[in-house]
Amino acid sequence: MLNKTLVPQSVAREIQTMIQAGQLKAGEKIPSQREFSQKFGISRASLREALLTLETLGLLKTEAGRGTFVTAGSSSVSDGAISQSGHMAPWRYSDSYSVFDVFQTRILLEGEIARLSAGRLSQAQLEKMEMATQTMEDCWARQDLLANVDADLDFHGTIVSACANTMLKALYQTVRDQVTETQRQPIPMTDPERMRQSIAEHRRIIAALRANDAALAKSEMETHIRNTARCAGLQP
Repeated sequence: MLNKTLVPQSVAREIQTMIQAGQLKAGEKIPSQREFSQKFGISRASLREALLTLETLGLLKTEAGRGTFVTAGSSSVSDGAISQSGHMAPWRYSDSYSVFDVFQTRILLEGEIARLSAGRLSQAQLEKMEMATQTMEDCWARQDLLANVDADLDFHGTIVSACANTMLKALYQTVRDQVTETQRQPIPMTDPERMRQSIAEHRRIIAALRANDAALAKSEMETHIRNTARCAGLQP
């Protein structure tokens, strides 16, 4: 039985596994939503959320009037070379905020949150961030994109949890869905070198926080988010 609060994520993971195992092949049209929702025993709304997540990660692509297909470049790993789909999915929050606006807000919000979290993170929290960063690296190597992004979310969420300003923490929660999407959105454009840089940026943020250097933590966080935005073709 799937955890009801995590149904879309659990189903997304199952479909990702099917793609990686070759049960769903590159270029293949996936089953209809009716068939898939029956297979997993979930609502179509939960299935659509799972499919949207996989599309944002570049594993699926929806073509108007034709259906949803496994992308040609999804999850192929050979001799250390990781092939990505090379295109980003449509921004799902375009009716409210542009992806540029969200990245720009992240720079302001998370930079300040990192500054205010310096000196407040426990040893256990710093170790949790180190483990999340290592998990990101390991999951990227085996192209578990869902787990890679989950670990990224854990990393950023741990910093937010230590922030001294409760209003900033509340503001972050109000935009968390959009923030999460900007952490998924660049994945199809992310090559191995950019992921190595991102991992290194995480470790520099940890070092600044461990040293209780508030100004450096803010600067490193802002740089990290700007570089992620550049991967998505943006210059906020």
